[in-house]
Amino acid sequence: MALDKLRMERTKRNFTYQEVANKVGITKEYYWMIENGKRQLKNYELAVKIARVFDTKPDDLFLDNKLTTSEQNEKQEAM
Repeated sequence: MALDKLRMERTKRNFTYQEVANKVGITKEYYWMIENGKRQLKNYELAVKIARVFDTKPDDLFLDNKLTTSEQNEKQEAM
């Protein structure tokens, strides 16, 4: 799941929910809900702000690469 990437980045840096929320400018509760799949991002700007906290791109945190990988595998099998 894509949100696992978000959780891994936060724990890797030893950030609390509160620390990330403060850096982004949202409540701890709202950030927790995003990371745990209970709420969606309000807009792309919020995804950018969260990604900046982790010094990465929004797609790296929120895009589920499994779909892309599956599509690539299907193409290779067809060849």
